[in-house]
Amino acid sequence: MTSPDATGARATTDHGRGGNDRGGGRGDAAVDTAARSRGLAISAGGLAVLLGALDTYVVLGLLRQIVEDLQVPLNRIERVTPIVTGYLLGYVAAMPLLGQASDRFGRKALLQTCLTVFIGGSVLTAAAESVPLLVAGRVVLGVAGGALLPVTLALAADLWSQHRRAAVLGAVGGAQELGSVLGPVYGIALAGLAGWRAVFWVNVPLALLAMVVVHLSIRGGRPAQRQKADVMGAGLLAVTLGLLVVALYNPEPQEQVLPSWGPAMLIAAAAALLAFVGWEVTARTRLLDTANVQLRPFFAALGASLAAGAALMVTLVDVELFAQTLLGERDHGAVLLLLRFLIALPVGAVIGGLLANRIAERWVAAAGLLIAACGFLLMSQWPADVLSSPHELGPLALPRLDTDLVLVGIGLGLVIAPLSAVVLRVVPSDQHGMASAAVVVARMTGMLVGISALSAWGLHRFHTLTAELQTPLPMLYPNDAAFDRAAAEYAAKLQDAMLTQYTEIFAITAAVCVVGACLALLTGPRRAR
Repeated sequence: MTSPDATGARATTDHGRGGNDRGGGRGDAAVDTAARSRGLAISAGGLAVLLGALDTYVVLGLLRQIVEDLQVPLNRIERVTPIVTGYLLGYVAAMPLLGQASDRFGRKALLQTCLTVFIGGSVLTAAAESVPLLVAGRVVLGVAGGALLPVTLALAADLWSQHRRAAVLGAVGGAQELGSVLGPVYGIALAGLAGWRAVFWVNVPLALLAMVVVHLSIRGGRPAQRQKADVMGAGLLAVTLGLLVVALYNPEPQEQVLPSWGPAMLIAAAAALLAFVGWEVTARTRLLDTANVQLRPFFAALGASLAAGAALMVTLVDVELFAQTLLGERDHGAVLLLLRFLIALPVGAVIGGLLANRIAERWVAAAGLLIAACGFLLMSQWPADVLSSPHELGPLALPRLDTDLVLVGIGLGLVIAPLSAVVLRVVPSDQHGMASAAVVVARMTGMLVGISALSAWGLHRFHTLTAELQTPLPMLYPNDAAFDRAAAEYAAKLQDAMLTQYTEIFAITAAVCVVGACLALLTGPRRAR
């Protein structure tokens, strides 16, 4: 079934093709009009996606100002971490239900609703005078932002035929990843001029602009055959993901891998997942009706997306920590170093979409994950002075950090469009909203679970490597020179332990990317439904 948001554009296109075949100039004009209409519609969706992506990453550079403004004690800094995790929780938990709601009520209605909620969340966040209110505002922003990407991906599937949509999906993915590039820099710049609250107040006119563009460019209406919504299934899945996020949130990682409530929350998440599976097996109305879905490529694409999400989050977190702890960079410097990766990511997304139009999606996705794996393997060989240690290729010397991060960024970017194209290809058109949400949820779940698991491993390795180190004390040494030598040796061993922690995480992530590439190959060749 075709979404009503797309019906007019497709009908016009088909009519235009017929006229053109008969040699009439009216056919060419109809094709041009349809192309412009589709371009405006997907541009409106892309603007909404960019707005949501900016808000995902913008808070990373604002935490220091928020801590000072809300007078959070420095020894209770864990109180502000839900500002980040609350957004991700709302983002991931609400996405499946909202994706299905777009199949039920239409893409335009959902985009407008989410942008309205986005405005409300921005006002609540900007006006918050306490951490709980700020976290509540971020959760509302996450709920609204979570639907913008999958609904726009589904809109692209509505408007473009199967063999042409990959390039458009790549452009939408590029808009999403562009937010990761601009978000931290944009936030730091705007907060420096007018304070951190201005970052969220600016969301209001930007969201209103997006609403106007959506209203003018996307056709409204509801599907001719409205589906029932699986509220129970979506609720159980949201509870599962929410419990998983809460279980992995540890405000005191230096003491234990999981928080005190972690094991109980993991058991509760497993129980909720079993309840979700049981409901989906027996319910008459399901979150995703698998009767007409090609299950192997569908789940293989989700698995590859999960692996890509884990690799993405490792890069975002561990490269910045590497820069701060081993390279001596501060907030601005670490973000600037990470820009190599953040710029390569949307470039790779656009290239992946263009290639997937010409080459089978599985080869593009697998190649992207293998390129990322090569980049992570090179990163696992980083020395502590990586900035002054280039790759020597005969007479050519390439900056090691720049080259490796660009490889990872291009590789992970290449994956976005082909995996989305696979899922949209193997799922009926009346479930495109839910299918698009599933791809994004898989990637976000990979980001959350991957970074938590690998961080736990890195923390364990660091404590193992430093367990027998004794902090040098001046009174134990005969003179200052002996103490200085001992302190320098102690600092060098700590640095070696930190370097080992990071490089092993990068090596494990390379293996995760290889597994993801194998899953991408299982998505199968492109076949007509």
